[in-house]
Amino acid sequence: MAGPTTYFDPADASALDALPARTADLVRRRVAALGPAYRLFYREPVEFVRGSGAHLTDRDGNDWLDAYNNVPSVGHAHPRVAAAIAEQAARLTTHTRYLDEATVRYAEDLLGTFQGDDLAHVMFTCTGSEANDLALRIAKAATGGTGVIVTRHAYHGVTTEIAAISPSLGGERSIAPWVRLVDAPEPGVDFAASVHTALGSLAEAGIRPAALVVDTIFASDGVYPDAAGLAEATALVREAGGLLIADEVQAGFGRLGHGLWGYTRHGLEPDLVTLGKPMGNGYPVAGVVGRAAPIAAFADRGRYFNTFGGNPVAIAAAQATLDVVRDEGLVAHSAAQGAALVERITAIGDPRIADIRGAGLFIGVDLVDAAGAPDESLTLDVVNALRERHVLIATAGAHNATLKIRPPLAFDAADADRLLDALAGALGEIALRRA
Repeated sequence: MAGPTTYFDPADASALDALPARTADLVRRRVAALGPAYRLFYREPVEFVRGSGAHLTDRDGNDWLDAYNNVPSVGHAHPRVAAAIAEQAARLTTHTRYLDEATVRYAEDLLGTFQGDDLAHVMFTCTGSEANDLALRIAKAATGGTGVIVTRHAYHGVTTEIAAISPSLGGERSIAPWVRLVDAPEPGVDFAASVHTALGSLAEAGIRPAALVVDTIFASDGVYPDAAGLAEATALVREAGGLLIADEVQAGFGRLGHGLWGYTRHGLEPDLVTLGKPMGNGYPVAGVVGRAAPIAAFADRGRYFNTFGGNPVAIAAAQATLDVVRDEGLVAHSAAQGAALVERITAIGDPRIADIRGAGLFIGVDLVDAAGAPDESLTLDVVNALRERHVLIATAGAHNATLKIRPPLAFDAADADRLLDALAGALGEIALRRA
């Protein structure tokens, strides 16, 4: 099964039979109705009925700590966002072919957060996958190239075009022939040299480069916030005629505690920036922010329209979310909470914790075995032991041996206490069980 091995496999009859009767029945009905391609997390899937802040409530009324979901970025069911959605839905929703003051005002507000980067326009979509698809179309139109360079375990979306540059979905066999893979810029990797080699490979195949696409936290590759060599790699791609697409779908809107956008931590000046998941705090809204020249080249080839992208309800959700990020000081909050969390995970002092990497409230924790090798089995056991303690996290990385901690930005000191207690307890329980 491609993808993170934290997934529940409903084809495993023994696992299904071990579930509570109601859960097993719902899983069977879900598979029958939705088909086998959908995935569920955890050895025992979870059903939630409510959320607030960084907390979820299951059908039995139990409270869970959400240290995983970045979609409700300012907190589950944030009252300001919920009210904005309800108010606009009760008044009007339509497409973007009519004038709408709120849409223009939000576009101006959003673009203002990119001041100094020559990013002049925003084009709205519904999802991050659509945003990346549109960005790639723009890059191909502007450059005349088709070649794309991405990291080896990247995830950028699920459209046909973007799934073809998302090896985390189906492995390297799923990658298009016009794509070249490079290792993520982890310590010891010369990222610029890798991109130089990839450009040479494209040239040998007669493929002109269109873009280097990077998730600015390298989430699926294992969380690398302090990547080196990105600026040099970008220069090489531009010399070859390509553009830089900064994928901020996971890293953006203040999660990394360094302004709103992850690319600024690397000193980059992207040609196109893609936005998604946290933009509407769970309401489907996303977009592409770009320089004027490539968007003009794209416009010369045809028009753009998206029925639901940037509709008035989506814009209301997006505006309220951006306002909450600023009004509640969530960028600084993310920086402070994330730094404290990294320090306290380090203080656990468990030899199976090999490395901790983080920026703001996006943290990766590598787990290893006694020989120091990535330990996928241990990582899965920890994720599921935390689930038994009603704490949600997931995995990342080439070996599925990195704990991925990425809570809503409403995550506070009390939540951190609960997460740390649960993590230390899970590691201790597993050590005893394996002794």
